[in-house]
Amino acid sequence: MASHIIDFLTLGNNFGTAEMREVWSETNRLKKHVAIEIALAKAEGELGVIPKEAAQKIAERADPAQFDLEAISQEIARLKHSFMATINTLQAQCGEAGEFVHYGPTTQDIVDTGTALQLKEAFHIIERDSRLVAQELKKLAKQYRALPMVGRTHGMQALPTTFGFKLAVWLDEFLRHLTRLKEIKERVLVGNINGAIGTYASFGDKGPQVEALTLNILGLNTPLISWQSARDRFSEYASVVALISGTLGKIGNEFYNLMRTEINEIEEPFSEGKIGSSTMPHKRNPAALEGLASLTSPVFKSVALIHESMRVEHERDAMSWRAEWIALPELNIYLSAQLQIALAILRGLKVNTAQMQKNLVLQQGLLLSEKVMFELGKQLGKQTAHHLVYETAMQAFEQNKPFYDVLVTHPTLAQHISADELANWLEPNNYLGSAIEKVDAVVDFAESSGLLE
Repeated sequence: MASHIIDFLTLGNNFGTAEMREVWSETNRLKKHVAIEIALAKAEGELGVIPKEAAQKIAERADPAQFDLEAISQEIARLKHSFMATINTLQAQCGEAGEFVHYGPTTQDIVDTGTALQLKEAFHIIERDSRLVAQELKKLAKQYRALPMVGRTHGMQALPTTFGFKLAVWLDEFLRHLTRLKEIKERVLVGNINGAIGTYASFGDKGPQVEALTLNILGLNTPLISWQSARDRFSEYASVVALISGTLGKIGNEFYNLMRTEINEIEEPFSEGKIGSSTMPHKRNPAALEGLASLTSPVFKSVALIHESMRVEHERDAMSWRAEWIALPELNIYLSAQLQIALAILRGLKVNTAQMQKNLVLQQGLLLSEKVMFELGKQLGKQTAHHLVYETAMQAFEQNKPFYDVLVTHPTLAQHISADELANWLEPNNYLGSAIEKVDAVVDFAESSGLLE
């Protein structure tokens, strides 16, 4: 029976994907541990640390599919050790060759390397889906590069921008995330086979060779020195996950606000039969956007727990180590859901261009007060222009009058403004700065960088 919402049949897919849950499942964890013991035996057989015949039999007979998890769990409870029951099961499977199972490593070698193997699978999913999100952002940025909309600061209308510019900022973030993933991959996907305190003593004089060959068989990188007491690899990965999740949460929250009834500039994908409320039939709630934004907080909390695991006592302890067993699966599972939710939203996003145009003129020209100030500043000086434009802007706001009408009747400003000039200054399309140019720059970089391939 599921006791964590990740595993709920009814709600689990809101918090993680089946693909990522399988990566961090108990069965996959066990498979990885057995795969490591097999690779270790092969390496030790080849290097003469154990008999080749024993290594061959271990490779042939070790089969996690035949393990009785219930029996193993009961033995773990009896032995008060998290891995010894697995070793005993392997030994029984392998007969006489079982004497050479787990020859030299410590439990943490197997668990750390198993986690690295699981992380390799998770890394592929995160990298793949981050790339897909970036591709969708690129498409949308390109499509809406010149679509004017209101830019907001402190939650209030500020200046005109383009929808493509907003999207390009997020695309630029995701390109950095993809770069970060690429940069940390070699450092993160590293195994650890070096004995009780990392000195290789139990392997004789062939310890480093055993480790290198074992990890090569497993497709993992070899560390320069043991990282049993150095957990920064997982912390570095978790930090990048936090950044990706942070961007996704921000996108979800931004779209959530842009979908508000009173703003109504975008809408998340809607399908026939989708229910917004159990009591208000008219509601079309931002359920996907809320889901996207809501998962960033639990990711951040899991990342914080991973960072806590860096505080290791001496050469090893279980206090820090066990925190990773909790946090690594959770942060990967939550992020997998966020990425898939984001993809669905971006692929089906409805953009209300007409409402964007309405919102640009909602304040009857006040959105362009900066433009008016700088144009008048050429004649009056910037600070004087700021004072006078502020005065007229507040008058227009308080009296709910068009900004144009207040400006052209102002005793001082009217002498420096022609009707045609003012109409031009108050046109939102004429005050987009370099927004379109910068969208094109980001899109061009995305297409030429190789990061989206």
